[in-house]
Amino acid sequence: MLVSLNHVSKGFAGESVLKKISLSIQETDRIGLLGVNGVGKTTLLNIITGALICDTGEVSVKNGVRIGYLRQNESLTLSNTLQEEIQDAIKEVYTLRTQMQKTEQEIAACDASSAQYQKLTEQYENLSNAYTAVDGYHAEVRIQTVLNGLGFGSFDLQSRVQTLSGGEKIRFSMAKVLLQNPELLILDEPTNHLDFSMLSWLEDYLVSYHGAVVVVSHDRYFLDKVSKDICEIEHGELVRYKGGYTSFLQQKEERIRTLEKEYRKQQTELEQMREYVRRNLAKSSSTNSVGSRVKALEKMELAQKPNPRQKQVYFRFDYDPEPHKTVLELRDVGIFVGNSASGKQLFSGVNLEILRGEKVALVGQNGIGKSSLLKAILRKQPYSGTIRIGGNIRVAYFDQELSNLNLNDTVLEAVHKRFPTKTEFEIRSALGKLLIEDEQVFKRIRDLSGANRAKVAFCIIQFERGNFLILDEPTNHLDYIAKEALDKALREYTGTLLVVSHDRYFLNSVPQKIIELVSDGVHSYQGGYDDYLAAHENSGVRPSAPKEEKADSIQKVMYEAGRKNKAEERKRRARLSLLQKEIEEGYRQVSAWKAACEEPDTVSNFAKLSELLEKIEAAETEIEVKENEWLLLSEA
Repeated sequence: MLVSLNHVSKGFAGESVLKKISLSIQETDRIGLLGVNGVGKTTLLNIITGALICDTGEVSVKNGVRIGYLRQNESLTLSNTLQEEIQDAIKEVYTLRTQMQKTEQEIAACDASSAQYQKLTEQYENLSNAYTAVDGYHAEVRIQTVLNGLGFGSFDLQSRVQTLSGGEKIRFSMAKVLLQNPELLILDEPTNHLDFSMLSWLEDYLVSYHGAVVVVSHDRYFLDKVSKDICEIEHGELVRYKGGYTSFLQQKEERIRTLEKEYRKQQTELEQMREYVRRNLAKSSSTNSVGSRVKALEKMELAQKPNPRQKQVYFRFDYDPEPHKTVLELRDVGIFVGNSASGKQLFSGVNLEILRGEKVALVGQNGIGKSSLLKAILRKQPYSGTIRIGGNIRVAYFDQELSNLNLNDTVLEAVHKRFPTKTEFEIRSALGKLLIEDEQVFKRIRDLSGANRAKVAFCIIQFERGNFLILDEPTNHLDYIAKEALDKALREYTGTLLVVSHDRYFLNSVPQKIIELVSDGVHSYQGGYDDYLAAHENSGVRPSAPKEEKADSIQKVMYEAGRKNKAEERKRRARLSLLQKEIEEGYRQVSAWKAACEEPDTVSNFAKLSELLEKIEAAETEIEVKENEWLLLSEA
């Protein structure tokens, strides 16, 4: 067991956050940690890592266990190069490597028959064993695997951290934590700023990771792929469920139903027993029976009243006019951004038709222009080609940047300005279904969380009653509970939907067709994300790494490379030792021949002297070759 928490509680400013939480983390656990924002997930992680002390309870951490923790904000030294950050992540590997190289040089300079030589050889063996223990022989393979997987394969490692974009810094922070190879890996929202390919790689890396993983994420697809258990924090309490996210949803509902049923059943029994006692207490003939009921009541272990069910977000999208059959038609559409000299063609040749009632998702590489295409459809972005919106269409648009909201408006003002005929009661009722209630409606938009800003935008969309919804990353700001509610509402929506999303769970749940935007047009796939993925696999062109190169293969490649490195290292060290002995023997032989050349008998015997000089020349040439080989091997 790596970590054990027993009845741990923690509060701040008199408010209880965690209540008597118990959790054990074993060596091979894969735990997904869930909970709405502010419920205490980060507090729990900080207690596990020792950054916070619990108020009550016990925290036990295995002696010497290495914990790697990726927080939501990156932790890099901006003035460092990428290579320096990598060296900082696995400094023990680089330290041991330097010590081994130094020891090799000392061995080379030492007499092989001396006690010092033996001592240095033993020291080198100990260093080599320590190097193996920290996975040093796999280090270079691991570095390349992680850098390639997270999109840094082509980066100049001598460039400074400060030259990276915000998303790249967060991804490099993750790379640094993964390279540390800790026994317990803790990741807080690791899927931000990753495209489909990187997400797929990370999932496979974590599934085959040799250690425990605890991950906080609202990415439901990711949790299904990675997690063996889901731990949810709700009302300050932690409940552990077996399986991934989808299994968690089913188990949680069954658990709550069972608790509610058992509580109601016991309350009914208690009331019946109390009523019996009240009715028969005065009857002498029932004294024994009443007494037994009273004793039974006293001994009964009362079931704890279940926590109230969490309030549910309720989305509903209605529309009035029925649109014509063809809702949207694009012919040879392209988008070019910037001026003619320095601008960039995002894509061209897009031909697309969306019919009434279709639910279509638009996907593609980051930067390809998905959001730009939506804006072009709305006439907010210049484009080439033809875009035609069908008859009787009322468009409602969700902007992922929420730029249509005035930050200085209150929530009520933001909605009322768009719909001045709506009464305050109607607006507050609609907001209440989205869990923006009471005094929250008087808050300024700038003071709201990202999730509540998104809900205000959705409130406006619901009032617009659009028969064609165009949504740009609608799940980005929402927690998993709100995402489930949005999924359900959009599945039930009978109008037409065009959505850009990176949420793979959403893409499996809502759209009936996936449109992939590429530089020279679009590719269409029937079904959801898994169907889209399967189509790519069948065609041999997958948006992420091929199946055979994933999961077990990553570890297999690393293992084989490491095994090969170890074997080569053993050969290298053996060859170095042999070369050193042969060089030393060569020098001894040359010294002996040179001494013989000075003897009177040799000096007077030209034939003998000539033979010795040829031997010396040949030996010195051979020594030089061996010395060059030794130098190359010692630097390897």
